[in-house]
Amino acid sequence: MTNIAFIGLGNMGGPMAANLVKAGHKVTAFDLMPDALAAFSQAGGNTAESAQAAVAGAEVVVSMLPAGKHVAGLYTGDDGLLAQLPKGTLVVDSSTIDVATAQAVGKAAAEVGVAFVDAPVSGGVSGAQAGTLSFIVGGEAENFERAKPYLEAMGKNIFHAGAAGAGQVAKMCNNMLLSILMTGTAEALQLGIDNGLDPKVLSDIMVKSSGRNWTLEIYNPVPGVMEGVPSSNDYQGGFMVDLMNKDLGLALGAADAGDSMVPMGKQAAALFAAHGEEGNGRLDFSSVFKRYQKG
Repeated sequence: MTNIAFIGLGNMGGPMAANLVKAGHKVTAFDLMPDALAAFSQAGGNTAESAQAAVAGAEVVVSMLPAGKHVAGLYTGDDGLLAQLPKGTLVVDSSTIDVATAQAVGKAAAEVGVAFVDAPVSGGVSGAQAGTLSFIVGGEAENFERAKPYLEAMGKNIFHAGAAGAGQVAKMCNNMLLSILMTGTAEALQLGIDNGLDPKVLSDIMVKSSGRNWTLEIYNPVPGVMEGVPSSNDYQGGFMVDLMNKDLGLALGAADAGDSMVPMGKQAAALFAAHGEEGNGRLDFSSVFKRYQKG
C-alpha cells in the first residue's frame, strides 16, 4: 500500500482516483468541488481541505487538472507543492497541457529532487471508469518505471514516449490525427448516404477495405450504425467537442512553435471550432457528423 495524494476529481480524475483505492492504496484527494469530494469519500477514499493538506505524508502525487496554468499554479512558486514535497516524492501529472509547461514543471521538480512524469491519458470517461486508459508518459526512464505500477492500476496501455513533455507531444499528435480521421469518416459516410447507400453497409465495406480506421471500427459517428457509442445516444458521453478543441489548440500551437506543416490538422480544427461555436461543445466529438447532414 502506498500513500497517494490525488489532486483533481473531475470526470476523469474521480474514477482514476477510485481505481487507485480499489488497487489497495491509501488515497487522499482534493478538489474544489464538494460534490466530487463526497463522491470520492463514498468510493472509499480520504479527502482533504486543500492540496497542501492532501499531500502531507504522500509518497506519490497524481494530478488531473484542466490546463497548464492550473498545473503550474499547483506545483511551482513559493506556495506550490514542490516547495513542500520531500525529496524523492513521485509526481505524476495526467493533465493534458502545453509542452512548455510540462517541461518547466519537470525541470522545477528535478531541481528540488522530486521525480516528475507527465502522463496524459487517452480513453475517455468510460476508460477511466473501467481502468483501461492509455497513459502516454514523458520523463526519465527511472521515473517512468516508478510510476508504472500506479498507472497500471488506472490503465491498460502504458507507453514511455521520451523525456519530460514527450507525453504531451504524443498525445496532441494522436488527437490531431483522431480529429482528421473523424471528420474524414463523417464526410465519406455522408457522401455515401447522399448517394443512396446504407451507412451500416458502407461502414462494413470500408472496415474491410483500405479506408479502415478506428472511428469506423470502434466509434462510428452515424446514429444507429453501432451500439454502445455516443452517436447512438444523442452524442452524449464520450469525448466532448470542447476537449477536442482544447487539444487541437495545443497541437496547432506546437505546430506554429516548431514551424510544422499541418494543413489537415488546421482544417479539422476549423471544423471542430465552428461545431463548438454552434452550441455543440458538450456533445461527443463524433457529433461533427451533423455538420455534413443536409438540412
